[in-house]
Amino acid sequence: MEQYEPDRLSPAQRAALRRGLTSGRAALTRRSLLRATTGGALAAGGLGALSACGIPAAGKGTGGIAAEDRSAKEKRVNFSNWTEYMDVDDAKRRPTLDAFTRRTGITVKYTEDINDNNEFFGKVKPQLAAGQDIGRDLICVTDWLAARLIRFGWVQKLDAAQLPHAYANLSAQFRSPDWDPGRAYSYPWTGISAVIAYNKKATGGKEITSVSQLLDEPKLKGRVGFLSEMRDTVGMTLLDMGKDPAAFKDDDYDAAIARLQKAVDKRQIRRFTGNDYTADLDKGDIAACVAWAGDVVQLKLANPDIEFAIPDSGYIVSTDNLLIPNKARHKRNAERLIDYYYEPEPAARLAAYINYVCPVDGVRDELAKIDPRAARNPLILPDKEMAAKSHAFRALTPKEETAYEEKFARLTGS
Repeated sequence: MEQYEPDRLSPAQRAALRRGLTSGRAALTRRSLLRATTGGALAAGGLGALSACGIPAAGKGTGGIAAEDRSAKEKRVNFSNWTEYMDVDDAKRRPTLDAFTRRTGITVKYTEDINDNNEFFGKVKPQLAAGQDIGRDLICVTDWLAARLIRFGWVQKLDAAQLPHAYANLSAQFRSPDWDPGRAYSYPWTGISAVIAYNKKATGGKEITSVSQLLDEPKLKGRVGFLSEMRDTVGMTLLDMGKDPAAFKDDDYDAAIARLQKAVDKRQIRRFTGNDYTADLDKGDIAACVAWAGDVVQLKLANPDIEFAIPDSGYIVSTDNLLIPNKARHKRNAERLIDYYYEPEPAARLAAYINYVCPVDGVRDELAKIDPRAARNPLILPDKEMAAKSHAFRALTPKEETAYEEKFARLTGS
């Protein structure tokens, strides 16, 4: 287990933080775009039948530090999440959480206090490093931070016996990331896909289906966007070069940066953006770009000229993940809440609202009752062919993280 050492951010890491706070996934406007129109209460249901499927053996690790579990006596759970990441009805109630409370008697203190991974980590790491309770039983963070928390031994190993729906219904493409083999410590809240999006009016009707077109198509010069998230932009470029983002070497990374730099130098790339690319893509000022699938779903609802493509070379998927911190006082209650969101009905209700990739198998029929278009949308429920093209960016060592972010910062001018 990696030993935590207090550190200062490198210049590259500070640049990455600035990108995240101002334009990346941390930008509050990104999730505010994802409001769906469906509301209403979710009826409480019983446990569904479990499908017969297996999950690979858990990876090495001794687990975190448990406190006395007060779940039986204290029927509550404290859950910290991102903004706009939970279904809300017209009366500002949270239907799936309310249904969970009605069924179990467990009250959820739900707090939208995660605006950025780095910011949240800075808030809780002094207590975690000191072996103290952070006042949260369940948190939701992006995969790279989840990996860090697991390495430091700051989160608790999950009890598989308390997660029957999660164990059975987790989509195959998310079952065994390299940073948490077998999902011993985490379960995905949502998947986040980086795909190609284009405005067919701005491209003159031409389909844009590859990163090579983004980088080399003369008719797109000055109207191409890439994301300010290093893993998404470099990962998509690596795939286009025939490299595996889960197993690349330093030379591969440098070659991807060089390829992007060439496009910057010839002014093919307009800019590197967070979710603020959406307005430019909608207007056609950006003709084509690497985009987040959740944004594309929303843009297509309002603009029929917006299209997306899954490159033959594949696409990058990351996850936001549920974890139980060390010393959490209501571990069993937190596990019940995780498992609840792997039942098809609440999973479908959540997916219909937030429009991200649903990591739960077996929700299509339930989602079709709420929103037939969402149930047919592969950006929300990937079919087998699309899921087979998904790739995760491998976990980085601290040394690699610093070096790679420095190179990416030089590329983007941040």
